[in-house]
Amino acid sequence: MAAVADKARFYLERAVPQLREFEEKEIFAKDEIRTLVTKRSDYEHLVLGPRARAEDFLSYAAWEQSLDALRAARCRRLRVRTSSAHAAQARTFAIFERAVTRHPGHLGLWLAYLDFAAKVKATKRWRKIVTRALRMHPSQPGLWVLAGRRAAGDGDMDGARGYFMRGCRFCTAGVEVWAEYARCEMEWLARMEAKKGRGKNMAGAPAPVRIASNVDADGNMMFDESSDEEGDDDDVLMPDPDAEFRQEKPKEVFNKETVQKLENSPALDGAIPKAVFDIARKQAFFGAPAAEAFFNVFASFPKVACQPKLVQHVLDTMMAEYPTHPATCSCFVRQPLIGVDHNTPEFPKALREALARLRSMLEKTQDKSGLAAKTLAWIDPLLAFEDLDAGIRTVLEHTKRKLEEF
Repeated sequence: MAAVADKARFYLERAVPQLREFEEKEIFAKDEIRTLVTKRSDYEHLVLGPRARAEDFLSYAAWEQSLDALRAARCRRLRVRTSSAHAAQARTFAIFERAVTRHPGHLGLWLAYLDFAAKVKATKRWRKIVTRALRMHPSQPGLWVLAGRRAAGDGDMDGARGYFMRGCRFCTAGVEVWAEYARCEMEWLARMEAKKGRGKNMAGAPAPVRIASNVDADGNMMFDESSDEEGDDDDVLMPDPDAEFRQEKPKEVFNKETVQKLENSPALDGAIPKAVFDIARKQAFFGAPAAEAFFNVFASFPKVACQPKLVQHVLDTMMAEYPTHPATCSCFVRQPLIGVDHNTPEFPKALREALARLRSMLEKTQDKSGLAAKTLAWIDPLLAFEDLDAGIRTVLEHTKRKLEEF
């Protein structure tokens, strides 16, 4: 225990400068500082003991974060502007570092470590932490998804694809990484199409109107929209509200041939998410539930141009390989409703088609109760809308009562 006490004293002495700052700036009273020292000493002896658990480190880190939050609140109230959070953050990072060194196999510690690094916006440190975590837990799909989505959110799609592809190679027992990879690619396609739409809007903006400086016999100013001459001293250019967003002579970075190749790129036509699905079909985990996961991912992007083609590709595969499975029947029933809002005129027609498919699939499926449960899963959210049409509500409630009999 002497070694534990010496180590605890070492870590406690490193916090003395901040405690002196608390006393000098009157952020905490002396009695409160004594309480802080006692509490921190208890935590240090606990985590340095031979039976220290991962939960003890998490509790210690949570206490340090709550202490820093209290310090920040008091600084705002007392208008203390010179107190910094760097010391508290460094201490919390040190606690997490000691924790993952002591318990490297505890996944919860790594996730809490990553959450704290993301919270304080320590981007470089977050990347180093996630790299170490993936080396310790290469078969955890959640870590690969977290790393890939973080890279995609930072705009690094090459890095995100690298994380997802390595995750697909290590995590061969489930569809989670594969489905999230497809979701990430669909989000990228949505962003690309949004940028393309903004570019078209800028290119199609109206040209500025020129007005002539002369007037007619009645004293009205003469507008001249047909003149294309530049440098005429008699013409005055009206202020263009879109001038700061549009250049009159944009610099040509790509020639027309390069732009044409980019527009016709297979990647912009959904080739990557389709390839992810096709490769997933060859894995041992693939089945009707895995295909349904891809269907749900693609169906959640109705504004992407290639979405109907991807949904149909998944559905064709399911109908060919698992025609009577309740997951296949459920996807076939839901297909007409994809991207149709319940308040639009198209919804009644789409619902009529979906219910007709439901009747035929109930006779075809091998598990009627499973199909009924999956159908109720999307009927209940529709019934929760208060502005749902009364006739549609009556039909859905009748259908729900019929399905609850299975």
